Amino acid sequence: MRVVRPLVLWSIGGLLYVLCEFAFRGRSHWTMFLVGGLCFWLIGLINEVIPWEMPLWQQCIIGAVIVTAVEFFAGCIINIWLGWQVWDYSGLPLNILGQICLPFSVLWVFLAAVGIILDDYLRYWLFGEDKPHYTWRCT
Repeated sequence: MRVVRPLVLWSIGGLLYVLCEFAFRGRSHWTMFLVGGLCFWLIGLINEVIPWEMPLWQQCIIGAVIVTAVEFFAGCIINIWLGWQVWDYSGLPLNILGQICLPFSVLWVFLAAVGIILDDYLRYWLFGEDKPHYTWRCT
């Protein structure tokens, strides 16, 4: 179960991310399954390391930082080093090497909320972990 749980969550996250890309961009790339799955799995670990009492909005900011970091490192490998040109943010404001940009980092805050809640409920439904509960403000 120690290996199955991360693989299941990674696969669900990767599939959902690819489906989102198809819905909004009309296309995706197989590497997005890996990157999206990794981001989903890492975001899911937030409540595994940080107490539930941390407000959800703070978890979302942490999630956005995780996604932005993964996106930057993956972009440097996939787009710059391998030259596959899967995405390019160079036309967007406040970008770094065209791999990350402020507008998408802000978007990741909201997607992190979906990822955190979905991961927590999947862990509850599929693996019998604690039922999710959230707080909105600092205690």
